[in-house]
Order: sequence, then C-alpha cells, then structure tokens
Amino acid sequence: MLFEVIALSPEDARFAARHGADRIEFVATIEEGGLTPSWAFIEETAAACAIPIHVMIRPHSRSFVYSESDMEQMISDMAGLKQAGANAFVLGALTPGRTVDEEKLKRLLDAADGLPVTFHRAFDEAQDLEAAFETLARYAQIRTILTSGGKPSALDAADMIARLVRMSRGTGIEIMAGSGLTPATVAEFAQATGVRAVHFGSGVRRGGAQTAPIDAERLAAVRTAIGGINPAAQ
Repeated sequence: MLFEVIALSPEDARFAARHGADRIEFVATIEEGGLTPSWAFIEETAAACAIPIHVMIRPHSRSFVYSESDMEQMISDMAGLKQAGANAFVLGALTPGRTVDEEKLKRLLDAADGLPVTFHRAFDEAQDLEAAFETLARYAQIRTILTSGGKPSALDAADMIARLVRMSRGTGIEIMAGSGLTPATVAEFAQATGVRAVHFGSGVRRGGAQTAPIDAERLAAVRTAIGGINPAAQ
C-alpha cells in the first residue's frame, strides 16, 4: 500500500520520510488547494530526502481551465522543477465543459519530458468521472489519478472509488484516494474499495489543520493501519 503525504516545506518532506511516508506530494499555498512550489524548495528537498518527490503544477486556484499564459508558466515551471530534482509531476486540465482538456494535457505531458504524472483532483470536477478515467487511461505517462470520488471526502464516495479501482485494473493507472481519510478510517476504507494508494494532508497534521506541523503519531498510525491490509482480500 502506497502512502503519500503532502509536504509544504523541505522540513515537512524530511519529517514525513523519516516517519513512514512512501512518497511526497510537494505543494505551496495549501489554503488554495495546493499551488506550484518554488524551485529552491524542491532542490533543497531532493538533496536531503530519499523518497520520491511529486511536485504540484498549478499556477492559480481560480479553476482548472487554463489560458495560454497559464500554460506557458506551467511548462516553464516544469522545466525548472525537473532540473531541481522533481521525480514526477502532479497536474490536470479541464475544458469549460468539464471534460479532460486533451490538447493542454498532451502539451503538459510533453513538458514532463518522460517523468511520470499524477492527474490531480481536477478529476473530481469532471462531469463524468468514468469517462474522464477512460480518457486518461489512453496516456501511458499518467501513472496515478488522485481522487475523492467526486465528493469533498473520499469516505462519502466509496462506491465510485471502488468502480474506478476496478476500471483501472490492467491499465497501468493507480487510483489513489485522498481527502477526508483519517488514521482511524483508512484501513476499512481501503479494504472496502480496493485502493492500494492513499494520500494524506491534514489527516496527518496536528489537530487536523492544513498548515499545522506533521504529527509523527498520526503518520505512524496510518502506516500501522495500512500495513495490516491483506491485498488478497481486496
């Protein structure tokens, strides 16, 4: 079971790595849902952190519909962040009609220059999640879809996430559940849905607050909970 943790700073990333995270999603401005972090932060983190660093590519929080100037900024950021040590990118783009914007997605995948890509929770704003999945499954570079099943909390979308997990089998895409999971709920949720990757932000921070320090006890509790899941039972 893959355990991904949001980091807001190099210190966050190092702490999460020491206390059980398998992978980092590095973002800035979590209060706006996560925006592109600084190249310097990624360079510092890559030099000191042994686990993979997946970096958010999102220029603003207004929407997931991007202008040409947005695209130019995203592509420029990807080049700099790859040089700084990013192992993968976290991105997404939608049309005004809330379908996957394939024209912009192809350009972003080209800019990723061979690095793997997670399609982020823009997915949850798509008009039809199953149709969006089928579109994304055509792109081998997309290795992960981060989703709460179209709901604010993944806990309220177990049926949809289970359907997406079934759809993903044999495609090369991992469905990663995030939003609303807690150390107390993650094991039962994973058993019910079959997900083999989970994503935590506020759920592993002190008091469940978005910008609070990461809590070693909460990290350990998630690691213990998912460590007891039997993949054969999923």
